[in-house]
Amino acid sequence: MAERITGHTELIGLIATPIRHSSSPRMHNEAFAKLGLDYAYLAFEVGNEELEDTIKGFRAMKVRGSNVSMPNKTVVHKYLDKLSDAAQMCGAVNTIVNDDGVLTGHITDGIGYMSGLKDAGIDIIGKKMTIVGAGGAATAIQVQAALDGVKEISIFNRKDEFYERAQKTVKDINEKTNCKATLYDLEDLDKLKEEIASSYIFTNATGMGMKPLEGQTYIPDKSFLREDLIVTDVVYAPAETALLKMAKEVGCKTLNGFPMMLFQGAAAFKLWTNQDMPIEHVKEVMGIQY
Repeated sequence: MAERITGHTELIGLIATPIRHSSSPRMHNEAFAKLGLDYAYLAFEVGNEELEDTIKGFRAMKVRGSNVSMPNKTVVHKYLDKLSDAAQMCGAVNTIVNDDGVLTGHITDGIGYMSGLKDAGIDIIGKKMTIVGAGGAATAIQVQAALDGVKEISIFNRKDEFYERAQKTVKDINEKTNCKATLYDLEDLDKLKEEIASSYIFTNATGMGMKPLEGQTYIPDKSFLREDLIVTDVVYAPAETALLKMAKEVGCKTLNGFPMMLFQGAAAFKLWTNQDMPIEHVKEVMGIQY
């Protein structure tokens, strides 16, 4: 790294909390080094309280761009100049690009999720998905899945501050795509079990399972799952959440959050550098296996 840092090095940031578990800095720095690009990627522990000042600092220091993760995805748009169409529809941002002082927010989570499934040999087009979550990543997945051709999506979320967002997502999907979306209260476990039973894939698109919720899951017991169900999780630290462990015990095909992390990162990498991330190299050096 020391040999790569110069007076011309462009900085890419990652702003979230908690953040020290993230694999993104290693992933991007490996990709920069492989391609000989004069960039450096650093993680910053930033929550909502520090967010406005952080964005002002990025603008002032002419930082090339940043990734954005929890809890900032659905808040950071307030401090940006423009949003991509996808970010506008999702109401969330996970990538910022600084073009000569103009900060544009993008969302690559949905692209990352769908690309990760494809890379793992999983085809959900024309099939039914049940998904838990209504935050930034969850919304991006739901919107992209609907746009790509998933036939039906059952969304579960608690009646919290994100429930209204989920209602808007369902409305948008039903009006703007050929996918049928329905929203349910996550407290209704009987309905959750029923919807999973008729689904091809079940996805946790929340932070459940990662610190400080490590070892926890929304699924009460194995009776909610079946052997031919595909179970995926957006969490990648730990690599095997309580949900995925339970699913493996049932015999389900499982996928953790590494593919989504990898491919959403690749889409952001392209936005910052206008070059393709060397995916296979990154997989090899990071030991990423699905």
